[in-house]
Amino acid sequence: MKIQEIASVCHEANRELCNALRDPSQRPWMEAEEWQRASAIAGVQFCLDNPKAPASANHNAWLKQKKAEGWVYGGVKDPVKKTHPCMVPYKDLPKEQQAKDHLFKAIVSALAPLLEG
Repeated sequence: MKIQEIASVCHEANRELCNALRDPSQRPWMEAEEWQRASAIAGVQFCLDNPKAPASANHNAWLKQKKAEGWVYGGVKDPVKKTHPCMVPYKDLPKEQQAKDHLFKAIVSALAPLLEG
């Protein structure tokens, strides 16, 4: 298994969680924008490099990367305007958003032993 494949699994799990929360905004991995795939891959790499870090650390790494790319807080996710409602400290995220970070970390932990090379 490759990092990109783990990222795909994480993305799809996140997409299904979003659907369950009545947020159909996430597109399937193969239809996702390149920046979304790159973000998932970076998240997997962070989890692999920091296996003992709490789920909040994954969010903080994501937040730092997004800020570096020019994203800011906005009530609606808009890739053109680079606004995102999760551009807040982890403690201020709604519980369902925090659950995404826990789910992402759990998937990476479960699949890490299957990584090639």
